[in-house]
Amino acid sequence: MTPNVTYSHRLILPGDTNHHGTLYAGSLLRIALEAAYVTAHRVVGDGANLLLRRVLNLECYRPVPVGTVVEIRGVALHLTRAYLVVGLIGVPLEEHGGPWMDGLMGFVQVDYDGQPAPFPTELASPAPDGEWHDLRDRLERLLRLR
Repeated sequence: MTPNVTYSHRLILPGDTNHHGTLYAGSLLRIALEAAYVTAHRVVGDGANLLLRRVLNLECYRPVPVGTVVEIRGVALHLTRAYLVVGLIGVPLEEHGGPWMDGLMGFVQVDYDGQPAPFPTELASPAPDGEWHDLRDRLERLLRLR
């Protein structure tokens, strides 16, 4: 296992699927958000009080049939004083090369009144190289657009 990477696993059940018997887009968003939140919480630590600020990007490249166990890897790709962006990669399914999904989700640290607040400690979580390169490039382009 690579340091700083969070691994999430999920069995795709009939309630997660559409009329074709494959992963429904709403379920994909829920599963990806859960994986991203767990990643963000691990990076921030026990003082985390995170709120999803933005889904910057979410791509699904392959249909995922019911009964499939999926793995989603998550890592912090961008950190500021109170905002972090998590990158997600769905590990390739056995019969396909390349990820089945990937995405970028931004979280803000908030105080108990719901206002942006600095993270409880100074954070540094450099992403590993390799499979994260394309997501980092995509994130840089998206951050320039804002």
